[in-house]
Amino acid sequence: MDPVPEMKRNRFPSMNFEAEILTAPHDNSELYVIPSMRSLTAEEYVEAFKSFLDHSTEHQCMDEFNKKELPNIMARLGNGKSTINVLGVGSGTGEQDLKMIRILQATHPGVLIDNEIVEPNPQHVAAYKELVNQAPDLENVSFSWHQLTSSEYEQQVKEKGAHKKFDFIHMIQMLYRVEDIASTIKFFHSCLDHHGKLLIIILSDSSGWASLWKKYRHCLPSTDSGHYITSNGIADILKRLGIEYHIYEFPSGWDITKCFIDGDLVGGCMMDFLTGTKNFLGTAPPGLRRQLQEALCQPECSSKKDGRIIFSNNLSMIVVDS
Repeated sequence: MDPVPEMKRNRFPSMNFEAEILTAPHDNSELYVIPSMRSLTAEEYVEAFKSFLDHSTEHQCMDEFNKKELPNIMARLGNGKSTINVLGVGSGTGEQDLKMIRILQATHPGVLIDNEIVEPNPQHVAAYKELVNQAPDLENVSFSWHQLTSSEYEQQVKEKGAHKKFDFIHMIQMLYRVEDIASTIKFFHSCLDHHGKLLIIILSDSSGWASLWKKYRHCLPSTDSGHYITSNGIADILKRLGIEYHIYEFPSGWDITKCFIDGDLVGGCMMDFLTGTKNFLGTAPPGLRRQLQEALCQPECSSKKDGRIIFSNNLSMIVVDS
């Protein structure tokens, strides 16, 4: 009798990240190992995020807020000062930052704008700088970048012992990955000058993400390392801190139809973004894949329009007073 071949083992992230999986193909020819699940690297996250932006109305949703609400908010900033200080936290590649800067220019013509950026990703910082270099209409705006996480920036400021005060601080879709959400909000709120405003953009509780995280969390892999936080959670923190705020709600959608097409590369990239997992469709157990895809189709998560599956990506714009 031939000796039994040695079985190769591979660690597979379960809830405790220690399970091992061996898989036998249907013809029993030989055993093979499913690659282990792992979280996205910073570079992989950038790629997955791009697939999300390309198929969602997230930026269009922010543009609606910029058009309908932001000019009135901006008009009350600065209190007559000759320079308005702005801080972007987790600004990414800067497209949304520059849109807001231009609204600030329009509402405060001739005023100097000192714009500081906190962004840890070097690719994003380089892309932001290139965007500024190509813009002809930013002559009254100065830019300085801090290639740091928000917590690293906070530590640096505290070590220096002096807070620079800002008239406008924005934190767009970034609180999911900070270490301590409440302390982060408290610190940056303390950086506001008199009559300053802090803008937090976060997923709404009316979004499909909120339903997915609350009702179908068991369908998400443990490799998704972010916080499951939505606008109600931020509002609770602000209430505990005794801070005044106002919430604006705007609808947004994400076409996830390709997530259900076997072998579709874009769909696979979307699922990686949704789960925070590299090659989720290729490494997750079949049962988990099936559960998640079924959850995504539930009416509290998505709707069907012209044969497409549109995941609800509604946003809350939370404007916080100083």
